Amino acid sequence: MRLTSIFSAVAAFATVVSAASFTNPLKQTDGSDPFIVYDGGYYYLTTTTWSDIQVTRATTINGLKTGERKTVWKDSNANRCCNVWAPEIHKIDSTWYIYYTAGQTSDLGFQRPFVLKGGATPWAAYSYLGQLSTEWGIDGTVTTINSKRYFIWSCQADSLQSLCMASLTSPSTIGQRHVISKPTNTWEKEEGQLAVNEGPAVIQKDGKVFIAFSASFCWTDKYQLGLLTLGSGKDPLSSGAWSKNGPVFSSANGNYGPGHNGFFLSPDGTQWWNVYHATTNSEGSCDGNRYTSVQIVNWNSNGTPNFGVPVKTGTTLTGPSGEK
Repeated sequence: MRLTSIFSAVAAFATVVSAASFTNPLKQTDGSDPFIVYDGGYYYLTTTTWSDIQVTRATTINGLKTGERKTVWKDSNANRCCNVWAPEIHKIDSTWYIYYTAGQTSDLGFQRPFVLKGGATPWAAYSYLGQLSTEWGIDGTVTTINSKRYFIWSCQADSLQSLCMASLTSPSTIGQRHVISKPTNTWEKEEGQLAVNEGPAVIQKDGKVFIAFSASFCWTDKYQLGLLTLGSGKDPLSSGAWSKNGPVFSSANGNYGPGHNGFFLSPDGTQWWNVYHATTNSEGSCDGNRYTSVQIVNWNSNGTPNFGVPVKTGTTLTGPSGEK
């Protein structure tokens, strides 16, 4: 019995030692608008760096802090050279693409959504493919719902920064835009600041479709996440198909203005994780002083995602399931 107990203790200790762990933040500076995808044994991280698009890769979440990094795109075209925001890496069929926002040097009124074409892995070289809209638009993302592809982004509708959705007819072209959410609730326009819906991010589980999005203005600690839920059997392009609730993820534990998030699956595909930015500035921040953090997504009994609250930075957390 004693020998069995010793073996059990050793096995338990080995499990603890080998368990993946990490601390937030993963990226301290220029950690805004983060996006992570896991593919082929690597996590790939992108954030807003303002002047170019950089990709960092590592085999563990904690490894992203010091992971291999390269600049995959920098543009000299005056219409898309600058204010490069929110790059996201998406796989369509067998090819990887980066969707991003860019515009002119000093006028944010010219921000537009663009896409780069890559190769067979997220680490491949990228080339310019096209512009998805001629109208102001930021924070584009791509998703598939019931075998149909869609592009979702932050747009202007009735002078409000809203969420739009369109069919993705090819990796660089979209159909007619449809407004699916406007910032009409108090928590979407806190403290008399700009009313905002931006940074859409899709998460799906057990046939249910959700869009997390950022609400209120980033220069306030009330920048936070809301959630849209697609009604069963409804057309995603119809505004009436989505119900809204929020806020679902707000400032806590010294993390202010948590938002512009993304979702990624653990290496073994069993867990959804939330990657988001926040700041230590109690008044919020819209600049490079925002850092990147990740937390596991839990699920409520009714099948909706539970994001919890932002955990204090420096806290040791268990990493995604399946890390080696």
